[in-house]
Amino acid sequence: MRNVVDDIVAEVVAVCRENRAGALADYIPELAAVAPDTFSLCIATTDGYVYESGDPAIEFTIQSISKPFTYGLALSDRGLAAVAAKIDVEPSGEPFNEISLDPITERPRNPMINAGAITSASLIAGEDAAERFERLRTCFSDYAGRELVMNDAVYASEARTGHRNRAIGHMLRSFDIITDNPDDAVDLYFRQCSIDITCRDLALMAATLANNGTNPVTQQRVLAPDLVERVLSVMTTCGMYDAAGDWVAEVGLPAKSGVGGGVLAVLPGQIGIAVHSPRLDSHGNSVRGVQACRELSKKLELHFMHVTRAARSSIRARYTIAEVPSRKRRTQTEQAALAKFGYLGRIFELHGDLLFAGAESAVREISELRDEVDAVIIDLRRVDEVGGVARRMLADLRHDLSTRGCESVVVDPDGQMRLPGDGKGVVFADVESATEWVEEIILARHCGGDRQPPSVTLADHPLLAPLTSNQLERLQSELKDLEFLRGDVIVRRGDPPAGLFLVLSGEVSTTLTDKDGTTHRITTLSAGMSFGEIPMLTDTDFLVDVRADSRVTVTVLSADGFRKLAAEYPDVKLALLEGMAIGAYAQMEIAIRTLGPTAAR
Repeated sequence: MRNVVDDIVAEVVAVCRENRAGALADYIPELAAVAPDTFSLCIATTDGYVYESGDPAIEFTIQSISKPFTYGLALSDRGLAAVAAKIDVEPSGEPFNEISLDPITERPRNPMINAGAITSASLIAGEDAAERFERLRTCFSDYAGRELVMNDAVYASEARTGHRNRAIGHMLRSFDIITDNPDDAVDLYFRQCSIDITCRDLALMAATLANNGTNPVTQQRVLAPDLVERVLSVMTTCGMYDAAGDWVAEVGLPAKSGVGGGVLAVLPGQIGIAVHSPRLDSHGNSVRGVQACRELSKKLELHFMHVTRAARSSIRARYTIAEVPSRKRRTQTEQAALAKFGYLGRIFELHGDLLFAGAESAVREISELRDEVDAVIIDLRRVDEVGGVARRMLADLRHDLSTRGCESVVVDPDGQMRLPGDGKGVVFADVESATEWVEEIILARHCGGDRQPPSVTLADHPLLAPLTSNQLERLQSELKDLEFLRGDVIVRRGDPPAGLFLVLSGEVSTTLTDKDGTTHRITTLSAGMSFGEIPMLTDTDFLVDVRADSRVTVTVLSADGFRKLAAEYPDVKLALLEGMAIGAYAQMEIAIRTLGPTAAR
C-alpha cells in the first residue's frame, strides 16, 4: 500500500532519470554491454520494509560494493588487530585502482580501494579457494536475506582483463601484506565482485548494517555490532573513493559505490539506501546514484549530523476510541454506538524526535489503516522536535486519509506542525477535544438511535424521569432559570454548595487547574445532564471549576430548596436521588474506560 514515502522516492527517481551524464565501465567488457539507462532506487527500514521505484528487480553485479562486507567478514575471521596490521583506515585521495601503498606504513590505505579489498579477500578463512568463496557468497546472501549467485560471464570478463588488479596483488605480495599466492586472493576478489544482486537486495544489505548487523527481515545476526561500527566508520571516510570528502559534506551518510552502477548508503539505526544506474562519473561512482542520494539526503533530512535521538518507532501508544472515550457524557444510545464502532477511531501517540525515520514508521502504520477506520488522532504532545520532512509527510498523510474518507486531527499544543486550526477540528491543543471530535464523526456515521439533543425541556430532562407529574410540579416551585455566555465561570473550585444544576441547552465543562497553571478538562456536559449533586448532598465545597463552553441555559435547585423538598415532600427527594444514582453509575463506567489503556491522558 503506497504512502507519502513512496511518493518522495518516485519524485527523486523522476528528477534523476533525466540525467544521462557519465559513461559505462568499459574496461570490463561485460559491464560495457549493459543497458546504460536502467535506474532503480530502494529504501529499506530497520524493520524490513522496502520502498522501491524504477527497475528494482534488474540484476547487476555488486562490484566494489562488496568491499565493506568482505572487510567485515575478515574482521570476524581474524580480529581487529590482525586486520589493522594489514590494512589502514585512512582516506587515500587517489583513484580506487591505484597501484600504491602508504609510503610510511607500507600497507593499503583502506579496505575500500582495490589494494585494501584484495588484502581483505586474502584474510577470509577457509581450507581452499572454493571454501573461502562459498563463505563470502553465504555472507553476502545473509545480508541480502536470500541466496545470491555469481555471474559467470562477468567473472570471466574480469579475470580476462584484470591485469591491473593482478599487479596490485603481486605488489601486496612483495611487501608481505599477502603471504600466500597473490593470484588466489585476486581471483577471490574477482569472484566476490561478480555476485549478482538487485537494488532491493542491496537496500536490505544496507539496512542490515543500519540495524547493527542483524538482517531486519530474517533477524539473522550477520556481523557483530562493534564490527559494524568499524565498517561504517571506514565507509564514511573512504567509501566514495577520492570524492569521499564532498560526499560526507553534501550527503552525510556512510556509503559505498561500485562500477556496476550501484551505490549503497546507510543511516545507522534507521534506514539503508540503494541506487542502481550504470553510467559512472570520473571517480567511478554512479552519476544518478550520487544525485539520488543527494536529493534524498536533502528531502528526508538524512545527514548524520542531524539525526533523531530515538531511532526506533516513534509511536509510543496506539488505541481506539472505544478503549479510551472522551469524558463527554453521552446518551445510552450514543455510548452503545461508541462501544460498538469506537474501533473505527484510532489514537496514535508519538514521541521523541520526529525526523524521517520516526515519521516514516508512523506514516506507514497509519496509512495501512486508511481504508479501515473513520478517523485518526495524531498526538504530538510528547514529540520534542518535528523536522521539515516529517511535517510534509504528516501533511501528505492527512491529505491521503481525507481523500479516502478517513478524517484526521493533530493534537499539537506547541504548534510544532505550524498549522493553524481551520475551524473544522484539524488541530487541537488537547487530546480530550480531539477525542470528542472523532466521536462526533463516528456517531454521525453509525449511531442510528437517539442522539444527545442540543436542548431539552425541564419535563424531558433525564434526571427527572423518575418523577411523577405531581412531583415535577412541586419541584418546579423551587427552581430558578439562569443563562451564561461562553467562557463564563458558573462555579469555582472552593465555592460552597450551590445546588443542583440541570443543563437545558449548551455545553459546560468541569475543569481543574494544576499548580503550573495548566487547565485539565474533567468532563463535558450537555443538554439533559446535571452537575452540583455531590457538593449539595455531602455539604462540601466544589472541587472543580465549571465553565460554559457555549451559551448555556440551566435551571437550578438550590441547596436550601432541596432541604425544603426533603422535609415537605420526601417522595420528591427519593425520586431525585434515584435519578442522580442512575446518572452517576453511567458516568462512573465512562470514567473507568477513560483511564485505560493509558492513564497518561
